[in-house]
Amino acid sequence: MRSRAYSRAMSASLLLAALAACKQSAPPPAFTMPPTAVGVVNVAPATVPENYEFSGQVQPFRRVQVRARVDGVIIDRPFTEGSVVQKGQVLYRLDQVRYEAAYRTTVARLDNAKRTLARLEPLLPRHAVAQQDVDNARSELELAQAQVDAAKKDLDDTVIRAEIAGLVGRAQMDLGARVTGPADLLTTIDELNPVYVTFHPSSQQLIAWQQDPQAARLLQPGTSGPAVHVVLPDGSLYPGTGHLNFMAPSLDSASGTQEFRAQFENADHRLLPGQFVRVQLGGFARHQALAVPQRAVQQGLGRQFVYVVGPGDSVVARDVKTGPWSGGLWLIDSGLVAGDRVIVDGVQKVAPGRVVKPTPVAQ
Repeated sequence: MRSRAYSRAMSASLLLAALAACKQSAPPPAFTMPPTAVGVVNVAPATVPENYEFSGQVQPFRRVQVRARVDGVIIDRPFTEGSVVQKGQVLYRLDQVRYEAAYRTTVARLDNAKRTLARLEPLLPRHAVAQQDVDNARSELELAQAQVDAAKKDLDDTVIRAEIAGLVGRAQMDLGARVTGPADLLTTIDELNPVYVTFHPSSQQLIAWQQDPQAARLLQPGTSGPAVHVVLPDGSLYPGTGHLNFMAPSLDSASGTQEFRAQFENADHRLLPGQFVRVQLGGFARHQALAVPQRAVQQGLGRQFVYVVGPGDSVVARDVKTGPWSGGLWLIDSGLVAGDRVIVDGVQKVAPGRVVKPTPVAQ
């Protein structure tokens, strides 16, 4: 009996030891990451300033072609190419020998005509000469005076002066060259203060503006128009603000665009003719627009998307179609609806399907 009881006790001890060993070897419960904290904005319709940007090019306010009115050989070119010249400054001098001789000849004829008329007029009251002779003498005097005026003008035109103040271009003809007359271009002068910047909105953009009453009123001739800003090639913003002063009455049939022209003050000549710039139009607004901070929009594999906090605070990727920027916001044309919670902070820590802890942030 004692042996049987001892066997039962040993069996019970072994069973307890096996249960204890099994309990100790059971794996611990899996570790669960806490939800990632993210910042979200609630999308809501609002009136958002809408800016437009176009490629533009600088043009001079006025460009004058310098040409000679008479022919001759260039004997002097006192200006420096690329410098600023003043109105009336001498640019070229032509050989004057022929024109001086012609002028002296006409002056001599004029003096002779004056003397002839002076002799005949006192004789007319005494009927010593015919009225016809006096009339012919007066005609000869007027003709001689006209010839003197023309010869004097030709002589003066051998000195070619700047018609306007501005930046003179490259000399097309130099010392010793023979100028044949107005057909020969000598140089150009650009007036650069003020200056024009031209740009070309597309026909699609023009239609969109026409369908927006506020934009259509802003572009009406005679109004102050939108504010025009220029971004220079180095990315800096030109300090002056321009205004529209011309819109072409028709579209360019080749490009399907309309020419717009803005005028800028340019006292320091930072804007130069031919320079390519970016033109920004302000003063427009989009009503009932949906917009999110620019950092919320992600790009990859040819698509744009945002992360939205869905039911159960789980993350969903939503494809969007974006419009233009408005300050730090990106206008959303499609892909979002009012009330969506879009992730703007902590985007790098989330993925579709992951549960997050959203916290509203100021937009």
